[in-house]
Amino acid sequence: MASKLLTKSKFLNGLQCYKLLWLVFNDPEKVPAPDAATQRIFDQGHLVGDLAQTLFPGGISVPQDNFRENLRLTKKLLAEGKPLFEAGFMAERLFSRIDILQPAGEGQWDIVEVKSTTSVKDENIQDVAFQKLCAERSGASIRKCFLAYINNQYVKRGEIDPGQLFNIEDISEAVEEAGEGIGESIAMMLEIVADPECPEVKLGGQCRNPYDCPVSWCWEEAKENTIFNLYRGGQKCFEMYHAGILDIKDIPEQVKLSRAQGIQKDCEKTGIPHIEREPIQQFLGEIRQPAHYLDFETINPAIPLFDGIRPYQRVPFQFSLHISDGRDGISQESFLAEGAGDPRPRFLERLKGSILPEGSIVTYNQAFEEGVLKELAEAFPEYGEWVEGIRRRLVDLLKPFQGFHYYHPQQKGSASIKSVLPALTGKGYEGMEIHDGDGASRAFMTVTYGEATEEERRRVRADLEKYCGLDTEAMVRIVGVLEKIQ
Repeated sequence: MASKLLTKSKFLNGLQCYKLLWLVFNDPEKVPAPDAATQRIFDQGHLVGDLAQTLFPGGISVPQDNFRENLRLTKKLLAEGKPLFEAGFMAERLFSRIDILQPAGEGQWDIVEVKSTTSVKDENIQDVAFQKLCAERSGASIRKCFLAYINNQYVKRGEIDPGQLFNIEDISEAVEEAGEGIGESIAMMLEIVADPECPEVKLGGQCRNPYDCPVSWCWEEAKENTIFNLYRGGQKCFEMYHAGILDIKDIPEQVKLSRAQGIQKDCEKTGIPHIEREPIQQFLGEIRQPAHYLDFETINPAIPLFDGIRPYQRVPFQFSLHISDGRDGISQESFLAEGAGDPRPRFLERLKGSILPEGSIVTYNQAFEEGVLKELAEAFPEYGEWVEGIRRRLVDLLKPFQGFHYYHPQQKGSASIKSVLPALTGKGYEGMEIHDGDGASRAFMTVTYGEATEEERRRVRADLEKYCGLDTEAMVRIVGVLEKIQ
């Protein structure tokens, strides 16, 4: 029975895409399970939710495992007038659990929805509007609605202080406005779910907003075309695709393109790279020997792990450093934090001991490493002068690619190092257990702060060393290709 109910998660699916909604009900095998990155967000949300409950002393957790028992206990516990966690309400074909139901006196209740975000988002308002409707149709009287979300200005000092970690904002007025048309939306969704045919929904902005849709097979036909690789194409790509323009090289002349998009179109037609020699040579002239190629990996949990850290603040746990003498000599230094303590002091110590007093420090997307360094200097002022000297030596290898001074059609519209490296050298990140920064962060968190065997820990740490090392090796290789351009 429960599987046929329109829950709040399915309601949000319906707001995003009717096809997704229909599949979730009628052909769920075609909806992939959450990937590792999405599951990490869910897991983090559960931790945040548990912590928010401590703000409501005397609260009672309503068991969630058994659907009918959750409803029965909710009805019974409402009479006790205490805060309830995960209280369930069903009205006709609608069902919702409420994160926190707070008694508001005179038989009324306040809804407190908990999110691991750092601001109120439109989808949060819709989420709470659905919960309110379910509760009220079940006979509960809702006074106000609130959103508890992360205060990203909170700084951990000792034990986590939930009262400081969360902002709690009254969203009652916005929820009331969202609720004005919610009945019609729900009626439409129930009609769609009951239809034996899956609705046709064109590819569009809803495929990525507010969340990336898990149903990837909608894109199978589009994957054979290049129009969605257009650099910063956005909604323009969808419009051209639906107008029958499937490849970048076929974009009509009357379609206004940016400089970068025009270069990309020309490269798609010719199949050869676009090269602007003068700005490339000017860029290479910024690199002073010995050249240091530097890459960081970081974690950024919602709930700070260490004193002096804010929610979602980047905490570096690893670096790789290749140093070139400008001839044939290249050496590598690396650091990967051990243990569950704050990795920053040892990170800084090792980094300072590895970087030579002279020479440029080449990064890929300088803003990332520079931002981490700035936060480190604020946390450890004894390194402030040294960090400032390092920041003045930074050179951003992203520049010639982001500026489209060099563009290879195999980059597919991306200036990411993951796209540039194989396009220029033929070597990429394929076959690696860890192949992006988010994966590196998840892996480190799992084996350092989660449950893992010693064998898993050793294997993952070896994979981390391999991945971060390739990032800096990639920069050496890319500069080598640029230097051959005459």
